[in-house]
Amino acid sequence: MHGQRTHQPPPRKQRSGLLAISGLLACLAVAFGAFGAHIAAEWLSPAMLEAFETGVDYHFFHALGLGLVGLSLERSPSSRPLLWSARLMTAGIVFFSGSLYLLSLSGQTWLGAITPVGGTAWLAAWALFAFGHWKTAGA
Repeated sequence: MHGQRTHQPPPRKQRSGLLAISGLLACLAVAFGAFGAHIAAEWLSPAMLEAFETGVDYHFFHALGLGLVGLSLERSPSSRPLLWSARLMTAGIVFFSGSLYLLSLSGQTWLGAITPVGGTAWLAAWALFAFGHWKTAGA
């Protein structure tokens, strides 16, 4: 059909890049966790330390989730739901964990309003991950 766009899978190098990004994000989560446990714990209030640790926990889980999406894209490289899942997984780390890091370190509580944006991105990412696999299994 003329005028209809066909979806081309991203190059293998780009798909493999997701695994590298996943590893880098997991490494950062470990570094932030160590910073929180050994340095920031000395001067953060218990509530701010808890917020920081929540950011670290979810950051780490979703860095691994991004790796899972990257591995899934190796099997289904043209899956648009999986591609969007990867994008939203990464955005969730930036908005959810990033806002909690900044909130706890700066004391600027208004940053807590950004956190749900990241949580919503993660909900969409996991739904797209499930849909992408369901769609592939049904094909």
